[in-house]
Amino acid sequence: RHRLAFPHALGTGIIIQSEDPVREAIRSRLAGLIEDFEATLSRFREDSPVGAMARATHGGTFEFPEWSSPLFDLTDRFVDLGGGRIDPCVGEDLMRLGYGADLTFHMTADAPEHLGSLHGRPIWRRDVIRSGTTLRTHAPVHLDFGLCGKGFLVDLIAMVLMDDDPERGFLVNAGGDMRARVREPLSVGLEDPRDEESGVGIARLSSGALCASSPSRRHWRASATLDAHHLINALDGMPVTDVAATWTHVPAPNHGSDRTHVPDPTRAPDRDGDEPMAAYPTAKADGLATALFLLPMETLLPLLPFSCLTLSADLHATVGGDFPGTVFTS
Repeated sequence: RHRLAFPHALGTGIIIQSEDPVREAIRSRLAGLIEDFEATLSRFREDSPVGAMARATHGGTFEFPEWSSPLFDLTDRFVDLGGGRIDPCVGEDLMRLGYGADLTFHMTADAPEHLGSLHGRPIWRRDVIRSGTTLRTHAPVHLDFGLCGKGFLVDLIAMVLMDDDPERGFLVNAGGDMRARVREPLSVGLEDPRDEESGVGIARLSSGALCASSPSRRHWRASATLDAHHLINALDGMPVTDVAATWTHVPAPNHGSDRTHVPDPTRAPDRDGDEPMAAYPTAKADGLATALFLLPMETLLPLLPFSCLTLSADLHATVGGDFPGTVFTS
């Protein structure tokens, strides 16, 4: 019934739909949160700590705000799950492939000799020393938190909305990464990676997070022989070619209802048993949508509570868990 938009946020825009009006004070708080997030974590901004890390010839010590702690926790978790295939240090690989701050979208001449950790590119667990929200390095490190950063911001926005009104119904949509808490399930089209005007299925979302990942909207001709995109294997720095799209669903905290637990977005979350990121379902769903490009579904499903749909390069659809959707293709 009520719509609030931040059209330039994260390069994709963020749309918030709410059952009740959002007060101007909350609107301002959300605008400040989005600005702080981008000013802290964007690799395209020279004034961000991430930008400073990339320019530090001899490394240094870099302080991040307390709210970034759960994002780093989740990054640790996915890096450990990935066996080298997942790493935020792929910012350097993306830059060499042409997806840097200058947006040349053309691969550098020396890229083949430097792409991936196999060629000595820094890695998160070795070349970034983390102590809480303090990161230390000994050489330039190009971080990219695209793994689950967008979903993490969606969760922070949801926390602000719930803190203002614990009973509010809402949908936060950041370029297809969604978190909802609504009375009647929403029908969400699952975009065909070959044609953004068509769909391959429909999902139903009422509570929790639904995220998607695909190279269809962020790809470029890096060289005469390489079509590149942002979903790359951190080992060799090369784009993944055998997966066309993924969708993941993660339930809301507290067994499907997030109406009673409103974490403070400026502090690290409370631990919930063996699942440290229970308070951040969209960040987890966002990371899993990327992880499914790099790891078998059968590896991830037993480890984390989620369901999913994947579409292979030859357009074969596979459903994992109790995914809340219907697929038109097979």
